[in-house]
Parts: sequence; structure tokens; C-alpha cells
Amino acid sequence: MPIKIPEQLPATQTLIDENIFVMTEKRALSQDIRPLHILLLNLMPTKIETETQIARLIGNTPLQIELELLQMQTYTPTHISSDHMKHFYTTFDQIRNNYYDGLIITGAPLEHLTYEDVEYWDELCQIMDWSLSHVYSTLHICWGAFAGLYYHYGIDKKPLDEKLFGVFSHHVDRRSSILFRGFDDTFMVPHSRHITIDESDVKEHPELKILASSEQAGLYAMSTEGGRQIFITGHSEYDQRTLEKEYLRDKKAGKPIHVPENYYPGDDDTREPLVSWRSSANLFFANWINYIVYQTTPYDLNSLEVVREFAKKN
Repeated sequence: MPIKIPEQLPATQTLIDENIFVMTEKRALSQDIRPLHILLLNLMPTKIETETQIARLIGNTPLQIELELLQMQTYTPTHISSDHMKHFYTTFDQIRNNYYDGLIITGAPLEHLTYEDVEYWDELCQIMDWSLSHVYSTLHICWGAFAGLYYHYGIDKKPLDEKLFGVFSHHVDRRSSILFRGFDDTFMVPHSRHITIDESDVKEHPELKILASSEQAGLYAMSTEGGRQIFITGHSEYDQRTLEKEYLRDKKAGKPIHVPENYYPGDDDTREPLVSWRSSANLFFANWINYIVYQTTPYDLNSLEVVREFAKKN
């Protein structure tokens, strides 16, 4: 089954060129099934690139998915045209009464700020609180994961001595996790961050399960029982060139940056980057969509609040 996104969204032609089935709105209306409704809160400055990366991964499943894009009302992005945002994005006031099968909260380059100093922090907290009763499963990515862990559980970030930058080997800690069904003993994930969290802080919250980690990158995946809240510290959605763009940008700006680890063959930045994380990224998102969002979400999303409150009490 396809992913349904606006026909004029830049990601649409990219996905069609990659043989990912994109359904037009007209054809979607003729399908006598309920699509999965996924909301993407895109906090990344690279809006179009992130839209495409996420749409590519959630569109690679046998289910029909309708993707909706959400922006912050209290912040105006500066790296994208206002026409793009007005045409393709909605605001929280417009969707606050809606219910969704899944919500994805992306990362953002805000690690240097305390959470309370983030310009849209109050609005983000409002959305994260709303998600508890209006979203079946929320997937927090990178800074979005750190922010979510801080807001929901009071787990604060810790600064790293130097930027964690590259592609690192990971292993599954909780073999019973449905999110990592079918994973190899080791799998690769890109990381690009200056912060981390302490495992001891997470273990103080028994409702949080550590699913996967890395000797170099630390904790990678955590979730509540049943996957209603999922926190991922890396960027499995990244394209082949995403780390390279960040590397060249920082290098040009004279910032202290090293060649991303395990990315270029022989750490030679004149060679073509090797993608070693694509298969595990597709499998992770397919598992999330299939086993958590699809198989356990109620057919009638209006009953979601009751299900969510029961989950919170237990």
C-alpha cells in the first residue's frame, strides 16, 4: 500500500523516482479502508530533506498511510520559504481536536540551549502533553527524544566532551522488543549530537525500557511498555549525504569537527560515503508502523483517549 502526501510536496516526485508507491488524494478517496494517520512535527531546519526522509521510511510498508505535516505556531523557520510552510503545514490550533495513530517529533539543532530557553518550548510541551490523549504512539527522534525524556520524565541531557559524529555499531538490549524484531546482532545508526543521557537516570524510571544501545554512542532506543512513547537518540532516517553536508558546513565555518566515523571508506573524505544503516532503518520504521501503530491502535480513533488513560494508569 502507498503513502498519501500532497501531490505538490517536493518529496512526492523523489519517492516516485525511487519506486515508492505514492497515492493521489483522488485515488485515496476511492479506497474503502481507513488509512493510518501519521502526524510529523518537523523541527529540523532542513524541512524538505526531512519530509522526504521520513516519508520514504514510513511509505515502505504494506499499509496505506496519510502523512500530515505540523509546524510550530510560535516560531517562524528561516531556512524554508513561507509559501512552502503555508501550503503544506498545519498548526496545532488546527489539529488539536484530531486523533492520530502516530506522531513523529524530529530533532532540532538546539542542544546548546536549556529546554526552557527554546523559543517554542511552551508550545512543544503543550503538544507533547496533548499526544498522551490524542496519539496512539509517539516516536521522538534525537533532540526530540531528549526533549521528550526531559518533559515526561525529568531526565536531563548531559554535555559530551566532543561531538558524537558518525555511524556507530549498536546492539539490541531487549530481545523481546517488537520494534527490533528481525534485527541482526549488530546494526549501524548515524549520530550527530553534543549531548547524551545517563543510563542510571533512565533506570530510575521502571516504566521506561532500554531497547538498544551502543558502546560508543550510549543509549539509543527506549520506550514505554507497548510502545506508546518511543525515544530514539540517533538519525536512522538520514540519507547517504546528510552527515557529509553537516561535516562540510561545520568545516567551512571553522568549527571543531572531525571526519564522521565509519562513514567514508578509510575515513577518507574524498571517497564516496558508504550507507550501512538503510536496511535497519527501514526495518525499524516498518516494525513501528506494523506492530505498534497498525496492529494495536483502535479502529475508531475517537476512543483513543480512553485507551491512553488506561495505559497511563497501568
